[in-house]
Amino acid sequence: GYQPPKWTGRCPECGEWGSVVESPAAPAPAGPAVTPLAPLEPARPIGSYSVAPARARPTGIAELDRVLGGGLVPGAVVLLAGEPGVGKSTLLLDVAQHWAAGAGRMAGGSRGEGSGPDGDPGPALVISAEESVGQVRLRAERIGALHPRLYLAAETDLAAVLGHLDAVKPGLLVLDSVQTVSAPGVDGVPGGVTQVRAVTAALVSAAKQRGMAAMLVGHVTKDGNVAGPRVLEHLVDVVLHFEGDRHSSLRLVRGMKNRFGPADEVGCFEMHEGGITGLPDPSGLFLNRRADPVPGTCVTVAMEGRRALVTEVQALKGAAVAGSPRRTGSGLDPARLAMVLAVLQRCRPRIRLHDHEVFAATVGGIRVVEPAADLAIALAVASSALDLGIAADLVAFGEVGLTGEIRRVSAVSRRLSEAARLGFRTALVPAGCGPSAPGGVPDGLVVHEVADLGQALDLAARS
Repeated sequence: GYQPPKWTGRCPECGEWGSVVESPAAPAPAGPAVTPLAPLEPARPIGSYSVAPARARPTGIAELDRVLGGGLVPGAVVLLAGEPGVGKSTLLLDVAQHWAAGAGRMAGGSRGEGSGPDGDPGPALVISAEESVGQVRLRAERIGALHPRLYLAAETDLAAVLGHLDAVKPGLLVLDSVQTVSAPGVDGVPGGVTQVRAVTAALVSAAKQRGMAAMLVGHVTKDGNVAGPRVLEHLVDVVLHFEGDRHSSLRLVRGMKNRFGPADEVGCFEMHEGGITGLPDPSGLFLNRRADPVPGTCVTVAMEGRRALVTEVQALKGAAVAGSPRRTGSGLDPARLAMVLAVLQRCRPRIRLHDHEVFAATVGGIRVVEPAADLAIALAVASSALDLGIAADLVAFGEVGLTGEIRRVSAVSRRLSEAARLGFRTALVPAGCGPSAPGGVPDGLVVHEVADLGQALDLAARS
């Protein structure tokens, strides 16, 4: 039974050589012994299970339903993360009001009965762990979110939150926020890794057992990631990011994870004094319609998830400066802006940019970082440098390579359809993305395929 760490030729007990006999050791168990138990419910063929309990219930906000994949699934847990002051609490309070109004219609005005065979999804319960009930009440009055089946409580203890679930029996729980609730008996401070994991796990378990939809507000770090342990995003079913600039009314809800629908959808909202409303057609925010061409502008079609948004790019060639001139981009990727400027000057040497300041921006506060906007940036800068206006009914999209070639981009048919719907008549697209591409060209839209930046500049000048 003696097991030496290496080969041994001499007995460690008596000191005699050649007396140690090697024998095979018994195999070690692969893991802890587990006794099989009878399952609570036997496995059945997959086709015998009903999908009715997993049907999504619309929230009443079309843009949010678009991102969620049709609505909230009973038992689903949604994590909504975003920067402070962007409007997370306002959006979820509006969601709770719509849910309560829909539940009230289904229940015929009855209160506090929870989900039942009559199809009543149950009331909505908002738990505020950051604000007092008076503050939430004022916000609800301002946005018109008062309803008798919308319940409100201010709690920071997980046991009290679970007690409210037993008392109200809601169909929708809104918790603002998960980082400020503490679980009794768990080490750590509220917002710590251990506390956030315990609180989220308890709420996920409660939602699954009750068939209750839950929406949790999450804080973000300075890098824009969800604060807390990474396991938080694995525990929930849906992760949404609420984006927006405080100086702009535009808000975007972007799906990052979705077990019940597409994970690349984007919902557009507008923030105003009366609350937040969805924008089913937000392209008007990103365009400045003009009758005559204006130098330094070009329109492109950007993709936000699966949605095509017609966006105007503006550029300005500044004064000549000594040293390193500034290249400033608002709503654009600064690295791609610098690359496009270098390629543009190489293709058109008479456009002097190396010693001039260049400013570029998008209209409406939208951020466009995809390479498909390269062509529109180049045309806008060239238009400003040459003081030559581009036709107001022209759109351009395509990725610009370092040698000046125009590369293909994705979702060409959706981009062209959106441009034609808004009345544009001419489009500059990469080679191979024109009439021969899948989906064809919409009626009333003339498409020109361009192979390089020089050809695109010539066509834009003649337009």
